[in-house]
Amino acid sequence: MSNENENKPEQIEQEREQIKEFGSVETKNPRGNIHCLNIIGQVEGHMTLPPQNKTTKYEHVLPQLIAVEENPEIDGLMVLLNTVGGDVEAGLAIAEMIAGMSKPTVSLVLGGGHSIGVPLAVAADYSFIAPTATMTVHPLRMSGVVIGVTQTFRYFQNMQDRIIEFVVSNSAISNEDFRKLMLATDEIANDVGSILFAKKAVESGLIDEMGGLKDALNKMYQLIEERRKGK
Repeated sequence: MSNENENKPEQIEQEREQIKEFGSVETKNPRGNIHCLNIIGQVEGHMTLPPQNKTTKYEHVLPQLIAVEENPEIDGLMVLLNTVGGDVEAGLAIAEMIAGMSKPTVSLVLGGGHSIGVPLAVAADYSFIAPTATMTVHPLRMSGVVIGVTQTFRYFQNMQDRIIEFVVSNSAISNEDFRKLMLATDEIANDVGSILFAKKAVESGLIDEMGGLKDALNKMYQLIEERRKGK
């Protein structure tokens, strides 16, 4: 008992450091051990963003996902999202990793799941959105110098098709409906796209259910139990 108590402060300190550095933590109880991953601020890709930006670095997230998949003590992954979007390829890489996991995954959109946050939200086995949260669906954008040639346009189209295909294959929304939301002209001032409030996100089939942390955790434990029975 004394050794166990002595190890507790060290364990707590390790968990604090993990939250501080990577925005993640693990919870353990008889119903299942869950790894919680936060995707917040802007998803950072190959270019380093300014230090004042809140970012989720994909080079931190990808190894975490491999560790979760390979760790026999972790039963499921909970993804908490409050993101404005960010680097498309980095976001898709994270989303593909989540979608390809064998362990149960549940996502919860809190605040916002905008832009590339949409594929990240639907990548989980089951997705939730908080009643006050929103999601923005819009066409692919690029900043900086762009060469105005046909090949650039085709590249944009192919990249956008990748995003649409991923979202449609990992949610209940149809290709046609998602394209309509993406190309709407009467939703956002001076821009193209749609802002989806929680109820509309669920009604469209993009997100599975409206709910909070309790609902997401209950679903996670349900999926863990089903997986254990399946084994």
